[in-house]
Amino acid sequence: MRFIGFSAFPITPTFADGQLDGAAFRKVLDPILAAAVDSIGLLGSTGAYPYLSTDVRKEAVKTALDHIDGAVPAVVGIGAIRTDMSVELAQHAAEAGANGLLMAPMSYQVLSEPEVYDHFAAVAEATDLPLCIYNNPGTTQFRFSVDLIRKLAKIPTITAVKMPLPARENFADELKRLRDATPNGFQIGYSGDWGCAMALLAGADCWHSAVGGILPSQCRALADAVVNGDTARTAAISQAIAPIWDLTKSHGSYRVSYAIARGIGIADVSPILPIKPLTAEIEQQLIEAVEHLNKVISNG
Repeated sequence: MRFIGFSAFPITPTFADGQLDGAAFRKVLDPILAAAVDSIGLLGSTGAYPYLSTDVRKEAVKTALDHIDGAVPAVVGIGAIRTDMSVELAQHAAEAGANGLLMAPMSYQVLSEPEVYDHFAAVAEATDLPLCIYNNPGTTQFRFSVDLIRKLAKIPTITAVKMPLPARENFADELKRLRDATPNGFQIGYSGDWGCAMALLAGADCWHSAVGGILPSQCRALADAVVNGDTARTAAISQAIAPIWDLTKSHGSYRVSYAIARGIGIADVSPILPIKPLTAEIEQQLIEAVEHLNKVISNG
């Protein structure tokens, strides 16, 4: 598969004891499938992969892939604190029928560039699936240099990178540096929902969307408006969705996604402790923002 277009990253609903709530998970996946996204990103940051046991992660992958049933490419997050654990998760994802892998360099001890290179090389060799580098310094405390991405991109199965928003959202310069450093066809995508419309306009290959995992049709409408060059619709949807982006920047996509899931009736779920749900007041703000967004999209 190629890491292109609009990729939606759903939450992974669990019970209070950390076990998978399979019924709720399928309810979360249904609107994503209906939105005809380009791919689904299972067990990303919004999918809470660091908080789940290995067994629950494997169960979540199997549950999701059985439900998706090949309708859309599925990418599985395999980040783990040890290399052998990521290898195990990669091999399980491949055996379960995943189409691609996504990995961030999780750590407790600060990792060096050679350590991260060796970690990715070992995992990349474990399967034939395409692997996307997840550059997420906000949670891993490790930032990939362009030179490290260049070296990793020489490994045949490492075919993409998921980047954070650049400083001052200067996508053009960063995309040029990355394109100059990587082979033709290497896919460059971004996360940070509030900036990804600009990333697509600048020529990024993929919008890796956290809120798109709970509002897939709405976020897809924005992505389509951007790609189709519909500036009026892009502006209208961007303005309507801005309050959701603002709350995401303040509280994080994980908490916001759970609040929206509850608020609009997708599933009665809560974040994994110690993370607490957002207040009823903020949840109501999100409900009202989603209702307004839906009106803007339907009137467009």
